[in-house]
Amino acid sequence: MSLLSIFGCGRAKTPEYPADRLSARDGTEFTITFFKHASLAISVGGKYIYVDPVSANADYGALPKADVVLITHSHYDHLDVAAVEKLLAADTEILCDRTSAEAFEMNCYTMHPGSVATPRDYVKVEAVAAYNTTPGHLQFHPREREDCGYVLTIGGTRIYIAGDTEPTPELKALRKIDIAFLPVNQPYTMTVDQAVEAVKALKPAIFYPYHYGEVDEKTDIDRLARELEGVTEVRIRPME
Repeated sequence: MSLLSIFGCGRAKTPEYPADRLSARDGTEFTITFFKHASLAISVGGKYIYVDPVSANADYGALPKADVVLITHSHYDHLDVAAVEKLLAADTEILCDRTSAEAFEMNCYTMHPGSVATPRDYVKVEAVAAYNTTPGHLQFHPREREDCGYVLTIGGTRIYIAGDTEPTPELKALRKIDIAFLPVNQPYTMTVDQAVEAVKALKPAIFYPYHYGEVDEKTDIDRLARELEGVTEVRIRPME
């Protein structure tokens, strides 16, 4: 997939980032843009959903304002209030986990695992518990903190953006996931083997590994892709 700007060709000062254009089940066109690490955007009909915007990952001040902002949890590589403020319009909706909500002075909708919200008529958002399950790693993302991943339904297509998690029972119980973003950096989230396990449970049509790099222990992305040959389409995008 070539590098595309989801924001059009007529704005010389708008930065370009890698992006995939897709069609939802009902024919709705949407675009996923990849900034870096865990920072993404999804655009639908000229509206923009930003996921975990962090200032170091994109020039948010030069990008279109947000219709919706999603925050998965309060770690520095997911929650950046300054980045969110650059994206705010008068009617921007912020959906975030319980701990992240404490960082905002403006109103936001607090999501708990199991919460469902419809911040706009084109997207439904379901919160999924995100936490570690491996002994010795439980302190990174403790279950009781109620970090979130999100399932977005756009035009009948279900997009799971997992946040920082390992293969939890809640993850494995998800059904009809079309596109999955799973975190694969160590020691904080999934190993290659755990990601393979999660993909086989979710059975998405497209799997995007994300949230890797920036740590000493490099993720073997090539092995991950090999392990999933014949299982799903693995799309590697420049997220490091």
